Amino acid sequence: MTDSRQTVLILDFGAQYTQLITRRVREHHVFSEIVPHSIKKSEVETISPKAIILSGGPSSVYGGDTPQFDDRILELDIPVLGICYGLQLIVHHWGGKVESKGNAEYGFAKIHRISNSNLLEGISDETQVWMSHGDAVTSIPEGWNVTARSSSDVIAVVERSDGQMFGTQFHPEVVHTTEGRKILSNFLFNIAHCTPDWTPASFIDKTVSEICNRVGNERILCGVSGGVDSAVAAKLIHKAVGDQLKAAFVDHGLLRKNETQYITHTLQPGLGLTIEVYDCSKSFLSRLKGITNPEEKRTTIGEEFIRSFESIAAREGGIGFLAQGTLYPDVIESGGGKSQGSASVIKSHHNVGGLPADIAFKLVEPLAELFKDEVREVGKELNIPEGILSRHPFPGPGLGVRIIGEITTERIEILQEADDIYIYLLKKWGLYDEIWQAFCVLIPIKTVGVMGDKRTYENLIALRAVTSLDGMTADWYKMPDDALNEISSQIVNKVKGVNRVVYDISSKPPSTIEWE
Repeated sequence: MTDSRQTVLILDFGAQYTQLITRRVREHHVFSEIVPHSIKKSEVETISPKAIILSGGPSSVYGGDTPQFDDRILELDIPVLGICYGLQLIVHHWGGKVESKGNAEYGFAKIHRISNSNLLEGISDETQVWMSHGDAVTSIPEGWNVTARSSSDVIAVVERSDGQMFGTQFHPEVVHTTEGRKILSNFLFNIAHCTPDWTPASFIDKTVSEICNRVGNERILCGVSGGVDSAVAAKLIHKAVGDQLKAAFVDHGLLRKNETQYITHTLQPGLGLTIEVYDCSKSFLSRLKGITNPEEKRTTIGEEFIRSFESIAAREGGIGFLAQGTLYPDVIESGGGKSQGSASVIKSHHNVGGLPADIAFKLVEPLAELFKDEVREVGKELNIPEGILSRHPFPGPGLGVRIIGEITTERIEILQEADDIYIYLLKKWGLYDEIWQAFCVLIPIKTVGVMGDKRTYENLIALRAVTSLDGMTADWYKMPDDALNEISSQIVNKVKGVNRVVYDISSKPPSTIEWE
């Protein structure tokens, strides 16, 4: 960490809520980042965080699967909050006892404050929390106090008498804990004395300075896709280096209908940048011929993007950097970044995945520590029009991950037409802005239908619509029946090659948002 910004470190022990802890801290305008549980004491000292939060996790402190952890971190003069497993780890380290109670406690619970507490200052004497644990603290270390218990008499909150170390058996980061935001605020400001200086404006100032220092007089090629992330990245880089930026739109043939017109007529004037369009569709579709495996499609598209950018750079000359709109969830889900070793690889070609080893550029990823909603806030600060910032996410591989099986020109055209109708009708019904992401998936499985007096044997279209804050978790959107009926009817009647429409009602997890 080279800048002077205050940081709260989140040590990841494998909890499903780790990313949510990070988000909740940032909502208080305090920067936080996830690091693996294997981080060393010396590394923490180098970062010099204002506070440390230990996440929950599936392990037991007395089990054989206990994660590797440099427990000397707990002896640093830095405020620490342990959540669930994090609490148990702290108590175990300092000589307390953690045991299996024989019955796990999951879901809503009430906790009761039983003594004065810095962490619980301003919290109701009885409040609702969200529990998720099998083990529990049964004996606290010497010099510690129990400040709250659950209604089932489980130790819920502990504090060390010096006011530097705390633990909660429940999860203050989830919305089900009704006063969780206040609890985290107490820890960040009353205990760790953080300053709320993590704002879009401060991020822009810091990032512009970093880009200028790193790039110097070299030129940067930024692939603008039409999505929010690359638009904000391009605007931010242009603010830093001006005409050293070369903005390019690569048409890989897997785009939404009329996307090139959007780039030239809406995005280019909206950003105030010159965006050159390159039609590379033939080379992409040629490379993809015969490929059916989803990961192979992703990596093939990712490599072909790089080759296209290298070709553009060779024509231009003097371009040493390639900018990408990589986001923090991309890094986490691809198993990269500082949390590497803790996160599973969910999918490749999240910018950070699927890149060839012999890439000829140095990478610039100015948004790699932001979540999607934070990117939009930065975009607002940069005065990017709302119509650009409110667009739904669109994957780098485009329709290539929304066509199950082999990609063909015919299948691309079917999906483009269906998707165009879907998005148009969502906007007509006033639903588009209620949805995080909506799209069609082409499933080339022939199903029987009847149109007029004729029997048909055509393809299946699946509709996907989800609500989310950052894409890390998502719930399926409860589409009004009338809207769903019109969407289905219009697609079947107007898109040649489709005779059946289904609606995906899966949440993330266990499903991903995209199908491939």
